[in-house]
Amino acid sequence: MTTLVIVFGAAAVTRSLLAVGWGGFAIVCLIQLALIATMAMAWRGLVPPASARTFVWARLVRDAGSEVLPLSPVGGCVLGARAVALAGVPIPVAAASTIVDLTLEFLAKLAYTALGLVWLVHLRPGSPLAWPLTAGLAVACLAAAIFILIQRRGSGPVDRLAGIIGRGWAERFAAGAAALRTALDDIHRRRARLQLGFVLHLVCWVSLSSQAWLALRLAHRPLPFGQVLVIESLLYAIRTLAFAIPNAAGVQEGAYILIGTAFGLTPEMALALSLLKRARDLTIGLPVLGIWQIVEGGRLWRRRRPVELPVRSQS
Repeated sequence: MTTLVIVFGAAAVTRSLLAVGWGGFAIVCLIQLALIATMAMAWRGLVPPASARTFVWARLVRDAGSEVLPLSPVGGCVLGARAVALAGVPIPVAAASTIVDLTLEFLAKLAYTALGLVWLVHLRPGSPLAWPLTAGLAVACLAAAIFILIQRRGSGPVDRLAGIIGRGWAERFAAGAAALRTALDDIHRRRARLQLGFVLHLVCWVSLSSQAWLALRLAHRPLPFGQVLVIESLLYAIRTLAFAIPNAAGVQEGAYILIGTAFGLTPEMALALSLLKRARDLTIGLPVLGIWQIVEGGRLWRRRRPVELPVRSQS
């Protein structure tokens, strides 16, 4: 990422970034918070009845862990599931709802990518990006189908997944994998809630494009919303393929340049958009992680604090 900024000129990238303005940056952050709250409601719908506040906080922790800490997205999901469990939701339900919510979000992301590909072919029929991304989408759809089949049919893989997500605490507080299996079956029986969760996630992914569209308008580099949607959907498709790289470092910036320039976006503006998103994630994520650290530290301190025994009075 630093190399790209140096190659294309730090001053030019900075000018493009500052053109958005503090007011524009604040609006981008507010849009992101609204989308996080909506995605939290999609997650909450899998666990009725549950506190909306609990899942908004857990989703903030989950996203902060994935985008700010040097973790893979799986690490952020572990933190989010733990936040739900600490709020009183049974451990197997917290883990199962996280797995299903991740699946619904992944399916919505595939639909979002497909929408972007269709629009790309409409705008650029001979684009060299179309076939590789179509092949990648097909592989991702196959992976999603296998993952859903494992949730519905498989016990061994789910047992191992329970150990990964639980990190030990699932086994201590519940019956472990057997309880997770039961919780997954219970969630999958609620078809209407699954459909609602998918729709909410898809709406959020499409709405995510509004941040880049607004930033470009404020920077006086406007693009039609359809073109921005193509750029954003294909960007997140590439990020998904590179899920093992923490924070998609360098991948996001390279994808912005690769796709953005095909639609007339200068490399400097493409990097500025990427840095704007990094700054947005830090602005939201750092306070969340700070509060999370205080909460976890307080729990650890209370658990380790020695119990004071009453002193007997001598007569």
